Amino acid sequence: MTVLDSLVSRFDDLLLTDPTALAEAATDFGRLVVRPPLGVLRPRCTADVVEALAYAGPRRIPVAVHGGGHSLYGQGQAPGGIVIDMNTMNTVVAVEQDRAVVEAGASWRDVLAATLPYGLTPPVLTDYLGASVGGVLCAGGLGGGSHRHGLVADSVLELEVVTGTGEHLTCSPRRHRRLFHAVLAGLGQCAVIVRTTLRLVPAPELVRRHCLYYTDLDSYLADQRRLALHGQVLHLEGQARPSGGPDWRYMMEAVVPHTEAGPADAGDFPDSLRHDRDAQEITDLTYAEFTDRVAREEAMLRVTGEWSRPHPWLNLLLPEQTVPAFVRRLLADDDFRDLRTNGLVLLYPLVADRLRAPLLRKPPGQLLYLFALLRTAPADNPRKAAQMVAANRRAYQQARTVGAVAYPINALPMTPDDWQAHYGPLWDSLVRAKSLHDPHGILTTGHGLWT
Repeated sequence: MTVLDSLVSRFDDLLLTDPTALAEAATDFGRLVVRPPLGVLRPRCTADVVEALAYAGPRRIPVAVHGGGHSLYGQGQAPGGIVIDMNTMNTVVAVEQDRAVVEAGASWRDVLAATLPYGLTPPVLTDYLGASVGGVLCAGGLGGGSHRHGLVADSVLELEVVTGTGEHLTCSPRRHRRLFHAVLAGLGQCAVIVRTTLRLVPAPELVRRHCLYYTDLDSYLADQRRLALHGQVLHLEGQARPSGGPDWRYMMEAVVPHTEAGPADAGDFPDSLRHDRDAQEITDLTYAEFTDRVAREEAMLRVTGEWSRPHPWLNLLLPEQTVPAFVRRLLADDDFRDLRTNGLVLLYPLVADRLRAPLLRKPPGQLLYLFALLRTAPADNPRKAAQMVAANRRAYQQARTVGAVAYPINALPMTPDDWQAHYGPLWDSLVRAKSLHDPHGILTTGHGLWT
């Protein structure tokens, strides 16, 4: 009996093997790697995930999890194995005074739809609400609130997981603590998240969004530093945008709570900043409108077809002191000139000691910067897409020489040696957790940590 025959026999009513299901599981948002599984499992409950992993482990059948499908380089694929489609477990189970219990297949849009009627929100949200809860927690999750509250994963109070041996466990900072810390920002290496309890905070009803423009990078970084360290704003992000000729300008996005009577007290923000006052843009929005602001852009990209094109994205975490020189050099690099016409560059600060998940690797220093190069490749030019991935690799190697690390949701080939260097002193603890909770090495092999 073949592996596929055995899977069909065991999971017949849950396993999809039709070409459409396999094709969907064989690709991702990156559109750069295509590796079909043998089958797609759609679990009805946690017990189905337990059975699947208990069966797959001893037989060394690779297992990956599909949530929102937003991996960039095959990380969520399972060639010759099983993809568990968590979209069948997407319920917001309960919303309480300061927390929500959520299944891992729910999107962050689902979470907000359930919490906002109670005037509550997670402290940190990613920019794109269509991502799944489980997928973001495995990466860690960065957003405009990270300068104040850390990672999305830092707001998790408890996890329900199924390990690579099929063991169903509840873990938290007090219960199975090591597993808890191995799962959050752990790239899916030790367990499948099936349910989580998220901390909630009061949500503002209205916000005022300031888009502040700079021609001088040093002034932009200095103003961002001040706002990040003093917590004057609710949301803090920023972008580098092409200007005329070879120059770039910089847009800082800073959001404060707002009431009908006016903005809440934010000290002397923005009067003391050094932006171009003639260019600033100020918009009042409901909090719900602001958090889902990317939805309109997504709709436009779907209409134009860009949403379905390859996305060779690169996300780096830079030490503060290296940012001006590195950013200027890379934005002038011919390998990334397409960013001027067909890409988005994010550049914003994070406070190191507020990013608490142990497995998130950070460069040294009090402040670090997310530098994200979000490019789109031509639809029918695999060679060009491969060149862009190769450019990512060169940029990553250059970044490492100045103390930077990857925020590991990239179109970036990584070897086991790269991963060992990435994790540094944490590598041995990750190896121990992997050996204990996924001894057969079946979980999320697409990252390439081990082979």
